Amino acid sequence: MRTSLMCLAFALVASVAWAGEFNKKLNIGDPCPGFQNLEGVDGKRYSLDDFKNKDVLVIVITCNHCPMAVAYEDRIIAFAGKYASGNDSRVALVAINVNNIEADRLPAMKQRAQEKGFNFPYLYDPSQRIGRDLGATVTPEFFVFDKNRKLVYMGAMDDSQTAPRVNYLEAAVQAALEGKAPAVKETRARGCTVKYEN
Repeated sequence: MRTSLMCLAFALVASVAWAGEFNKKLNIGDPCPGFQNLEGVDGKRYSLDDFKNKDVLVIVITCNHCPMAVAYEDRIIAFAGKYASGNDSRVALVAINVNNIEADRLPAMKQRAQEKGFNFPYLYDPSQRIGRDLGATVTPEFFVFDKNRKLVYMGAMDDSQTAPRVNYLEAAVQAALEGKAPAVKETRARGCTVKYEN
């Protein structure tokens, strides 16, 4: 009995030790979860391997209906324009929507992308697998992977919706491009709850 309790205690400690502070699925240093054949608003299908030539991969779990996600669209567009534009860029940014409510399905995604002029792939995963594998809980939520596709940052884009002073995403990407670890590796993402189905 005592041995069983000790094993259980060790397992609980180990599970806590391997979980992020806010993200209970991933920890810094974990490999990027794979995704395959996700349809984008451009009609193309995308997989993780499509970005293998990039030194840094940013995945943002987002959607159409969430006011916070909408509020960050212009910032995401600006980030993509600065870091992930052109075939010779070293960074890829991929937005993925996993919500299956009507306002977030692919037809609405296509309309929103056209209206805003999204300059990055915007993909739909109706299986919700990539969101679950990333441990994403809100929209928008950001994940930065280095050249070896190891997680170096996860959480919010910046420190404020209204008047940001610190851009965690840019700092993490710049550090990864330099082969360094970012000073801030995890923050609490802010936004609407991801609509996972049972």
